[in-house]
Amino acid sequence: MAATSIDLQRRRWLALPLLLAVPAAWARPDGNAVLVDVWKSPSCGCCKDWVTHLESNGFKVRTYDDGNTAVRQRLGMPARLGSCHTASVGAYAIEGHVPAREIQRLLKDRPAAIGLAVPAMPIGSTGMDGPAYGQRKDPFDVLLVAKDGSTTTYQRY
Repeated sequence: MAATSIDLQRRRWLALPLLLAVPAAWARPDGNAVLVDVWKSPSCGCCKDWVTHLESNGFKVRTYDDGNTAVRQRLGMPARLGSCHTASVGAYAIEGHVPAREIQRLLKDRPAAIGLAVPAMPIGSTGMDGPAYGQRKDPFDVLLVAKDGSTTTYQRY
């Protein structure tokens, strides 16, 4: 049974969304990778290690080597929670050596918050866990930073 011209037209219209979706999938770097923008010093080794940690956990990372003080303020992250790098992912700010697992959880849970912070540079945190630090692992907290700047413990390490 031969297809009529109406049948062919109908098939074309049904196939159109699939054809339009294919280029969009190809255009996304790393498939479904979430983009994280990171501001840091160009000479900071622990920042580079943290970026590598994010990439090895499936994130696409774009870095800016011009410091993080101004962007921390722009993103609303309180200065008292500062660290050596600041990131932006989705609608959230990430300050310091936050493990990828907690960023993934943040993106899944989507709390009403500024973002997450690991203040200072605790030894043993992601990026601060290289050979130069031996086997030392200091305890640290990942803080959920509320819109008013207050914090609660999101995860303990």
